[in-house]
Amino acid sequence: MEKTSFGQMGLKEELLIMIEEKGYEKPTPIQSQTIPIAIKGYDVMGQAQTGTGKTASFGIPILNSIKKGEASQALIMCPTRELAVQVAKEIASLGRGLHITVVPVYGGQSIDIQLKLLRRNPEVIVGTPGRLLDHLSRQTISLKHLKFVVLDEADEMLDMGFLPDIERILKQCPVNRQTFLFSATLADEIRNLGQKFMNDPEIVLIEPEFKTVSAVEQRFYRVSNKTKIETLCRIFDFEQPTVSLVFCRTKRRVDELVQLLNSRGYKSDGLHGDMSQRERDHIMNGFRNGDIKVLIATDLAARGLDIDLVTHVFNFDIPEDPDSYIHRIGRTGRAGRGGIAITLVEPAQIRLLRTIERHIGKSIDQAILPTLAEAIEQQEKVLIEKLVKAGEEPVEALNDLAGRILADYDAQKMMAAALKMIIADSPEMEMTDIDTGSSSTAHIEVPVGKAQGFYPRRLVDFLVERTKLSKHQIGDIEIQRSTSYVEVPINNADEVYEAFINYKQERKKQRGYKRTGSRSEKSH
Repeated sequence: MEKTSFGQMGLKEELLIMIEEKGYEKPTPIQSQTIPIAIKGYDVMGQAQTGTGKTASFGIPILNSIKKGEASQALIMCPTRELAVQVAKEIASLGRGLHITVVPVYGGQSIDIQLKLLRRNPEVIVGTPGRLLDHLSRQTISLKHLKFVVLDEADEMLDMGFLPDIERILKQCPVNRQTFLFSATLADEIRNLGQKFMNDPEIVLIEPEFKTVSAVEQRFYRVSNKTKIETLCRIFDFEQPTVSLVFCRTKRRVDELVQLLNSRGYKSDGLHGDMSQRERDHIMNGFRNGDIKVLIATDLAARGLDIDLVTHVFNFDIPEDPDSYIHRIGRTGRAGRGGIAITLVEPAQIRLLRTIERHIGKSIDQAILPTLAEAIEQQEKVLIEKLVKAGEEPVEALNDLAGRILADYDAQKMMAAALKMIIADSPEMEMTDIDTGSSSTAHIEVPVGKAQGFYPRRLVDFLVERTKLSKHQIGDIEIQRSTSYVEVPINNADEVYEAFINYKQERKKQRGYKRTGSRSEKSH
């Protein structure tokens, strides 16, 4: 059956004009299912990821109903400042022909600026829960006349601890309203929130992201921990990505990788939770403007980012949670465009990779790391393409100069100099002879750290006592708060994992025995 077009949805003419101007040719799956239901007045609980067109799926029915010049009629809650700004821009763009005013409110921006904007009596307010509560306590936002409430990326808001704030806000909203909730997953906690604050919502389920990102090419490279950064640089050299997003496990790793990549000539910057809002804004502006080619982030820092035109996503650290993998690779291949997702996998992390493959129902192809010669050949190919493309543009004004140069100087030397100038801002090629992860040792993560009383000496003694390893077989050790990393022979990795599984089971039994013993003593 053919999908309903925007023209068949009963939308206002001014809204249809803006939809056409924005280049929306036909509704996405979430739009075609949600908009007709929403226009009829039903509450909607939708499962859909970022990049599927969900903003328009609630923005269009809201804009089709609200009236210019009346009090604030729609409230949209988002988990992050970045998403709030993105949603506000999208709805303001769609509502331009209707002269609808949309104001975003979020932490990190001057409250005075927001107060000035709110005095314009915007028809739509988009905000983060914390700043919305601030305005409600100041009585600078009124919810009395709301007709619509939207919870966008509800799962992210709950993961970030916003549930109490959301409930406080919803309790102040009019009971007689229409509510939309969108989430990447409809877990029990999300459904419970819907049942509590929604009126018999219609459920709209869109295929999970690992099925909708079929345009994304997924592959992995086996890497050695010791040459992991060199491996990433070699892939950069070969792939020549336009815009890359690199995911790391920790804030420390983000900072380290930013420093190392910049020292090698790759224009990079990072996002993590310790940054101020001003720092985040500066970095994101640089990324969107093309001044930063590689953005490095933790999962938490990347939440709510809505970035188009990311050609490559790199899992520098493979995620331990398969859903995180799905969310990460969904940052490329947006709106059906092609994209590439590359994961660097150390030998001891093959288990994690297999878990991800089972979760997405698809095997991820292993790729062979390009050689230095192949990377150089690829760079030469890109250079030639740049020259050919430049030659296709009007160059008449330079023809006379080119002729004089060729007449007076050696043509080959001049061409080489021109090529050198073209690649002047490019990073130097990664020349290292790279170990592809076939070494006999692996750095593995174990579930103990300083909080459990483990330091390097105790960890070595533990392994010697509980495995067949000798002291000289144990390499680098990095102790963190609740986890540690230890280098051991790859053939002993399973044995080490087994030792810690048994240790945790023993500790659990000991705690249970102590609790039982203390109760029985009191009963006598």
